[in-house]
Amino acid sequence: MKTLVVSATQAEAAYVPSHLPVVVTGVGKVAAASAVASALARAEAAGTPYELVVNIGSAGALHDHLEGLHEIGSVLNHDLSADVLRGFGYDPKEWLVVGAVDGLRLATGDVFVSDPAVRVALAARADLVDMEGYAVAWACRQAGVPVRLVKHISDKADEGAMDWLTLVDLSARALGEWLTISLPRP
Repeated sequence: MKTLVVSATQAEAAYVPSHLPVVVTGVGKVAAASAVASALARAEAAGTPYELVVNIGSAGALHDHLEGLHEIGSVLNHDLSADVLRGFGYDPKEWLVVGAVDGLRLATGDVFVSDPAVRVALAARADLVDMEGYAVAWACRQAGVPVRLVKHISDKADEGAMDWLTLVDLSARALGEWLTISLPRP
């Protein structure tokens, strides 16, 4: 199965096995969606379409008991005025199902969550938070390519998140190990 690995940063992709193609999108939803859409379109145009996209990355835990590596079940575009758009008669599709029904819920937005008040508000709706997952899932859905979101908890989405630069290597190692086991060399 031809698989594309997608990561927001080179730091998170540092341990991706060398046999897997990787796209490093940059941080945020716009960068992620455009990079993934472009990579999928190029592969399709070349006659070698991807059959699966795996988005790896670090995430903040919105509940204290969560740690380690998780595959996401559904993803929320959390900084969208969904209720207002629904009031205008539009379906904002702020939730996308991407995996097992019992998988964790990921909230994606362009806000780096380090404020405890924001964390508490998001925790009412999701389990983890990142800045790219929803955008990757959206681009894949638009292209008709299955996607898996695999996130490793790097922090608690509070003041400690400001140490992300020193914490991300642990996440990158865990994600690299998962890829080695889950997507072995053909």
